[in-house]
Amino acid sequence: MKHFKKVLFVFVLAQLLLGAFGANVFAADPVTNPIPEIKIGIDGGESGAAGSSNTIAIVLLITVLSLAPAILVMMTCFTRIVVVLGFVRTSLATNQMPPNQVLIGLALFMSLFVMAPTLGQINEVALQPYLKGELNQTEALNKAAIPMKQFMGKYTREKDLQLFLDYSKAERPTSIEDTPMTALVPAYAISELKTAFSMGFMIFIPFLIIDMIISSTLMAMGMMMLPPVMISLPFKILLFILVDGWYLVVKSLLLSFTT
Repeated sequence: MKHFKKVLFVFVLAQLLLGAFGANVFAADPVTNPIPEIKIGIDGGESGAAGSSNTIAIVLLITVLSLAPAILVMMTCFTRIVVVLGFVRTSLATNQMPPNQVLIGLALFMSLFVMAPTLGQINEVALQPYLKGELNQTEALNKAAIPMKQFMGKYTREKDLQLFLDYSKAERPTSIEDTPMTALVPAYAISELKTAFSMGFMIFIPFLIIDMIISSTLMAMGMMMLPPVMISLPFKILLFILVDGWYLVVKSLLLSFTT
């Protein structure tokens, strides 16, 4: 009880001190103790049509930045690389090894490596002239779209592209530069998925053979209660190491973008 009274006395004393301190602060001279003001506003520095144009440009820029992940996935080689790497991990049956961060990071840097010539061409024909004031935004976007169309058109199946052109009732373009992005991007995406699944199937075959051999051996030995995955996993990892699997997979992915 005495301890409780001491704690209560200290608490009340602290409240009184804080109240006195607050009163002194608010009663002080506002010149010597100014209270900061917070103002939030948007000022483009211009009025009329020019100010509206700048506002629209900022909104469009924010929209493009928000769509950057979708552009990375749908318009570059990232999809094929990350799907094939996922097939490698699944065929090895190593669960989360390598982790998703490693696979996505590897796919990202490989995508930058493969897309370097295309990005360099975009920088040369669109970005640098736009920064120098030689092109406006519309002209720069049209110039930047041409290298991307050439890259995607190189790896897009004609059947997939024709599917979206027929659905939109668009005329058959005379060149890849005249192909609308609304048809080329999804056609390129499904073409990349088909290519990635084809490569993933070829990766699965040797590991499937190992699983079949291990399962047949365990059945012949009467060890039906022992999961075959526990026995086949070390052999699959050993085979992958002996043939330098990651080198072969990455080499196959890089060569698939040179044909």
